[in-house]
Amino acid sequence: MSIKSSSRRKFIKGAALTAAGITILPRHVLGGKGFVAPSDKVTVGIIGAGGRGRQNAASLFPLEDVQITSIADPSDFWDLKDFYYKSKAGRGPVKEMIEEHYKTKTPNYKISEYVDFREMLEKEKGLDAILCSTPDNTHAYVCIQSLRAGKHTYCEKPLTHNIWEARKVAQVTRETGKATQMGNVLHSNDGIRKTVEMLRDGAIGKVTEAHTFVPATRWIPGLKGLPQGTSPGAERIGWDLWLGPTPYMPYHKDYTPVTWRDFWALGLGALGDFGCHDLDPSVWAFNLHAPSTVEVHPAGYSDKDITPYGEIGYYEFKKDDKQPDFKQYWYSGGLMPPRPEAMPREAKMPRRGTLFVGKKGIIVTESGGNNPKIYPTKLAEKYKEPKPTIPRSNGHFRDWIDAIKGGSPASSNFEYGARLTEITLLGVLSLRLGGQKIYWDSANMKAVGLPDADAIIQEPVREGWNMA
Repeated sequence: MSIKSSSRRKFIKGAALTAAGITILPRHVLGGKGFVAPSDKVTVGIIGAGGRGRQNAASLFPLEDVQITSIADPSDFWDLKDFYYKSKAGRGPVKEMIEEHYKTKTPNYKISEYVDFREMLEKEKGLDAILCSTPDNTHAYVCIQSLRAGKHTYCEKPLTHNIWEARKVAQVTRETGKATQMGNVLHSNDGIRKTVEMLRDGAIGKVTEAHTFVPATRWIPGLKGLPQGTSPGAERIGWDLWLGPTPYMPYHKDYTPVTWRDFWALGLGALGDFGCHDLDPSVWAFNLHAPSTVEVHPAGYSDKDITPYGEIGYYEFKKDDKQPDFKQYWYSGGLMPPRPEAMPREAKMPRRGTLFVGKKGIIVTESGGNNPKIYPTKLAEKYKEPKPTIPRSNGHFRDWIDAIKGGSPASSNFEYGARLTEITLLGVLSLRLGGQKIYWDSANMKAVGLPDADAIIQEPVREGWNMA
């Protein structure tokens, strides 16, 4: 078992080529050196200690076979009382929260603290795994560095900030063979599994289209272009390191915290934020891979630097050996599809969910494919739900930890997560080009006839942050 890292990568890559058509490598190929024995604790390092980082760290607490041993974030403190997190975050508060939790069983428990996560990867040789909760613009870099350092990796959604990064992360995942999971936590609910099973079972007949809608909008109203001038506090936040591979831009208070999602250089708007949750049921149920065309229009003001208030979009998938003919519609910022006539008047349309249209009827779900309901009512009364065919999840984080211990790959592993992210980001690509229709050449990763798309498909990075 003393296989050198380079030899192991070649072996894994060869096994993947032999198993042509199989997306997930068998566990017996991925297991062995680098995986944690079932009886051992998994040691985890937290990268990104903002609001979501705090929540994700707390989600590991119930897992008795997991121990958080280190944390890294450029910023020591964030006050998030005015955002939906309603908490304090940053290295200091999150470190304190973690230590207080483990002190109940291990008095005087302390974790290591780092400003630069790369130093953590270099020094913390005993780390088994990394949990990344940084902003979108640094996801890919953190994942690639963590995987290449031999760490099993969990990363918030969307997996990457651009399409080239999504493919690169998938490639590095295959090369390293580590256990991964993307943070679209709704993917692990029973509800989405039930929806997928019903759609595959033909509950509403052949399904030709789906309409997905979320109420999310821009964080900063009235924004037009990048903020002017600079704000104090860049050094306290660790702004230069916080930017990571993103070309340098002067610090302004409007960029942080949370509101970075309004700026294309840092975030990806409503579609980037929610696509990996709410497009997931369609991608999973119909095994969608690559749309032939994508057209997403901004609703309300947007420009080359900032995201719109809402979006309305159209994906078209053409039948091939992997996927059926299928149309996927997207709405955000309060925009909605027409209310289906098959729904009785007393039935409420959810504020967030998906409407699947079939030959015999419709299925309406809530967020992330949960709570599917069949209409018309007569069709629902006659339908007998199929026996479960998709394994139920033991929990989004539990599944990742079990994979680290040699169990089945987590169901939103980075290979699936990269595909779902790429589909999401193709809509973002159209948005960033002002709603232009994308004719997608998936094999060559090109928007046909749109050379301006190239710099968005693979964004420039700062010197010293290369991901090749």
